[in-house]
Amino acid sequence: MADAAEALMDLWGRVAQASPPRLSNLQVRALVVVRRVPGINLTRLAEEVGTGAPATSRLCDRLEAAGLLKRRRLEGNRREIGLTLTLHGQETIDRLQELRSDALEKVLSHMPSDQRRNLVDGLRAFAKAMNGDGGAAEAGSRRRT
Repeated sequence: MADAAEALMDLWGRVAQASPPRLSNLQVRALVVVRRVPGINLTRLAEEVGTGAPATSRLCDRLEAAGLLKRRRLEGNRREIGLTLTLHGQETIDRLQELRSDALEKVLSHMPSDQRRNLVDGLRAFAKAMNGDGGAAEAGSRRRT
């Protein structure tokens, strides 16, 4: 399982490095989170990507300088800054996801169809468990404690 996860992360990383603008895995993760949660604040983004606030602020500085991200004061709370993607940022993530899908399809085409179906079914169950929909992630964490 770990080998498969590493292979997928390697594939994702190679795609991100091969398409302009070249983005690190952390930059891609940050942009994907901001896309999923428009207006997210810096503290929550830091929690989502697993970095400290100062590192996340510098990360956002670089993404903003590249024209991928913008900071705005939130209307409900003028002291808080919300993060959103620029049009260029949105297009970049859309294109990256398209390239990732293409690369993944190419790899999957080398697998027998029954194994592809089993993989897709297993990954859907995994995603569901990670999102807390299946109870598996919570039950697994309770067993370990």
